[in-house]
Amino acid sequence: MRVGSDFSGVGAFDQALIRLGIEYTTVFACDMDKYARQTYIENYGEPKYYPENVYDREIPKEPLDIYMTSPPCQAFSIAGKKKGETDKRGVLFYNSHEFIIKNRPRYFIFENVKGLLSDDNGKTFQRWIDLLAKSVNGNPMIFPHDDSANYHVYHMVLNTKDYGVPQNRERIFIIGIRDDKDNSFRFPKTQHLTKRLKDILEETVSDKYKLNKNQLESIKGQHEHKEEFIADYRTDEGLRIRDYLAPCMTASMKKPDENMTRGNCVPFIKNGIIRTLTPRECFRLQDFPDTFKMPCSDSQMYKQAGNSITVGVLYNILKNLL
Repeated sequence: MRVGSDFSGVGAFDQALIRLGIEYTTVFACDMDKYARQTYIENYGEPKYYPENVYDREIPKEPLDIYMTSPPCQAFSIAGKKKGETDKRGVLFYNSHEFIIKNRPRYFIFENVKGLLSDDNGKTFQRWIDLLAKSVNGNPMIFPHDDSANYHVYHMVLNTKDYGVPQNRERIFIIGIRDDKDNSFRFPKTQHLTKRLKDILEETVSDKYKLNKNQLESIKGQHEHKEEFIADYRTDEGLRIRDYLAPCMTASMKKPDENMTRGNCVPFIKNGIIRTLTPRECFRLQDFPDTFKMPCSDSQMYKQAGNSITVGVLYNILKNLL
């Protein structure tokens, strides 16, 4: 199977294919973050073609079996400034659209934040669908766009917690199936969550993950306006390990430094010690195996985990698709 990916990050797509036991050839991967590239190479080897910028990336003439793309989500994220397509990162969709038009992959998969659905009162998402679809969720487009890629498109918001991982992470997935292939697809059914947040914690961690009072107050000040964090900072009891879910992993999961500059970690008390999640715990919350190598600094590994796609979600999508 021939695959390629833009905004490849640390290879959640590769992890899902490996877990499925599928033999595949990486025609290309593409990412401009040098630290993410370092982690990718450490875990999968360097692809034969590994450009940094999607605008410099050549489009292979032979159609791929699967094209995976995850344009930067900050332009649509609630945690970001929500500039949408006025943000240069918000228009990277059109680069992926060009790739699909020219390469004609058998399948494509888009992933982005749920905020994409509400950007510009839903108009941005509708433009994406108009430019991709011949049919949407099984219903034919009555007036297809002149520049449509004419794929059978399925879209749905999926939450990590519904696929075996105790993290509350909602993402929109857009699946495309080429018109000459079986165009029937169903998103994976939700699963009963049996694993809890406390199940992914390391037993012994370095003292560097402990939080002092000043750091805790700094985190509280940054997140007090977010509803999902309020309960965690009101009392010591609120800081204790929640039985079930971690909040959504972000690219700024590191704790505040000695100067109290930005940190976005998840504090909790275990055995009387206030600490934050470790990078390994964050990758476990993205469903990466413990064999996954983490060659970069903690701050970079937190960023890479927060920017990744949850492996188990992609695994279940690909299992149904293939």
